[in-house]
Amino acid sequence: MIDALLRWSLAHRLAVLVIAAGMLVWGGLTASRMAVDVFPDLTAPTVTVITEGHGMAPEELEARVTLPIEAALNGAPGVRRIRSTTGVGISVVYVEFDWGTDVFVARQGVSEKLQLVREALPAEVEAPVLAPVSSIMGEILFLAITPTDATPMDARTFADFTLRRRLLAVPGVSQVVVTGGERRQFEVMLHPERLAAQGLTVDAVVTALRDGNTSVSAGFINEGGQEYLVHGVGRARTPAEIGETLVAVRAGEPVLVRHLGEVREGAALRRGEGSYGARPAVIVGVQKQPSANTLELTQRIDRELDAIERKRVLHLAAHHAPRPQQHVAAQVCPTPEDAALADHAGTADERT
Repeated sequence: MIDALLRWSLAHRLAVLVIAAGMLVWGGLTASRMAVDVFPDLTAPTVTVITEGHGMAPEELEARVTLPIEAALNGAPGVRRIRSTTGVGISVVYVEFDWGTDVFVARQGVSEKLQLVREALPAEVEAPVLAPVSSIMGEILFLAITPTDATPMDARTFADFTLRRRLLAVPGVSQVVVTGGERRQFEVMLHPERLAAQGLTVDAVVTALRDGNTSVSAGFINEGGQEYLVHGVGRARTPAEIGETLVAVRAGEPVLVRHLGEVREGAALRRGEGSYGARPAVIVGVQKQPSANTLELTQRIDRELDAIERKRVLHLAAHHAPRPQQHVAAQVCPTPEDAALADHAGTADERT
């Protein structure tokens, strides 16, 4: 067999050269189109289910939330292993599927199973959600925002409402996790003697704040051949607007929140901290989608950061580290746009 192949090759040298040249061109084109990554993805197709139960102890959350979800997902087709971790107020279930399973088909199956188990979960628990598609090898970039002329609250507000949204819009980015800094929130400091004088309780104030901080639609009115939308704007954007919330009426006089205490801006209770260069900082972690090219995605993120810097939203002083990680120290310069976004949102929830 080999002798015949050698004799044929010697007798048809031109054909051998043409075939070799064709294979060389085909191999070069194939190599140029192959995805280049820093590390191979060694993670089996995995779907992550996150359930939040604010204020619940790990033992209670494990028994009432984690175990029912695990029992329901065990019957999903293609499941090879289920792992879970339960903390204070949060349950995370990792569902691993067989190698070669389409992750989007797996997510569809998990979603269908979660619809069946939702009724068995406690009413005070939020609906289970699926985490974005990513892997343990997907952390490709870290940014450290160190406030110099601004406060930690300004740095966190910028990271939540400007930087995070811009990075999530980059094709190939799966998730952006923000850690550290101070989350902005409105705080109502009530005086017990004022509550007692008006015959009110803390629950009454909480109910008034919850019901009053909403915007409602009241339909529309047709007049003079024109249609007018009736919309009640009640969502508070400043501490002063919260202070004008009606709590009760006493002797024909309204009792407002500002009559019962003070309203101010403050920082939420910290559940984590970030640092860079032995200084407090806001750490922004960027995770990529499993199918994204790491080198191309990193270049797109760098271009997006340059665009942010050119708009004078953030002045970056980059300290490059070996890929796939990069550390960036930043000086935060809040803009009116950041303040408007923060006022509109009120507070940024931290998901870790």
